[in-house]
Amino acid sequence: MTLSKKPLCVLALCVVPLCAAALPALAAPQTVAEIANYAGADRQQMLEAGARREGTLMLYATGTQIQPLLDRFTQRYPFVKVAMPRASSADVTRKVIEEYGAGLYQVDAYELSSYGLVVLREQGLLQPFASPELADYEQNTIEPGRNWVSVRESYLGIGYNTQKISPEAAPKSYQDLLDPKWKGKILADDPRASGGGRVMFHMTYDKFGRGFQEKLATQELAFARDYQESVRRVARGEYPIYVPFILSEAANLRGLPVSYVIPREGVTYGSYASTILKNPPHPNAARLMADFYLSDEAQAVYARSGHGITVMNLAEKLPPEIEKLANVRPLVDEDFTRIDEMFANAREIYK
Repeated sequence: MTLSKKPLCVLALCVVPLCAAALPALAAPQTVAEIANYAGADRQQMLEAGARREGTLMLYATGTQIQPLLDRFTQRYPFVKVAMPRASSADVTRKVIEEYGAGLYQVDAYELSSYGLVVLREQGLLQPFASPELADYEQNTIEPGRNWVSVRESYLGIGYNTQKISPEAAPKSYQDLLDPKWKGKILADDPRASGGGRVMFHMTYDKFGRGFQEKLATQELAFARDYQESVRRVARGEYPIYVPFILSEAANLRGLPVSYVIPREGVTYGSYASTILKNPPHPNAARLMADFYLSDEAQAVYARSGHGITVMNLAEKLPPEIEKLANVRPLVDEDFTRIDEMFANAREIYK
């Protein structure tokens, strides 16, 4: 049964008689864990007051897809200045582990794939949290320990240079990438290192078997780890094909000779999540951002920019061409276990 979205304190106290007003107020939260799970009636006011004092949010991000969301967040909370260095999921994960190992706590929140969060969870670097927004999310979107909640799916396809390849000649499926004419002409995320490469490897391995990947390895792929630089290299014509291309990035390609194909087999996808760090320097601002990720407002922004969304019953629709092909569901722990298994296979195939 889906609960109506209400503040946690309302859900908890709705059966208490009116004399509950005489009960003592909850103690003001002090620790990160207390802030992350506070359920008092003054929750929102308390978080905003704390974020005003902090004034800053340090967000480690993996790409530009989050910018429309940040624009809306800063409109709602103009007193929070967001700093956002960007790197790949693998680099962000490694950077946080190294910082925490050195006792350096400077990051508050992530724009990070759930795969990277599995690694951070194993290191004990995530803070379980509660939110009134969770009433509108299916249980399989919520990590069992409440370390994160999947908030969007980023769909992956095949990108190509429109000056080198016509739409008619562009590969229409992953199987088409095995055509000998594309040998030495494919730039790809490294499945031994990057999140997107691992997810695509996982999907094609499951669909087509090991033989497909072994044949693809003979195509002399060039490997890359930085998405933005990869797209620029395709735009410059260094490589006519790039996989996996992030479909939601298409809006940022205006003026560049780059387009994409949704493969006949369907899209692959990466799952991104709302989470809180164990020791954020600005815990109230981090808590506001984690809530905002989960809000209907943020989910609508994601949907309009071409992402799959995980909140239930939102009126916004996915773009029709994606809705027809995508199996929209968040990646769960079992998927990441499989991706780890595939990682070992990728290291054997791509030496």
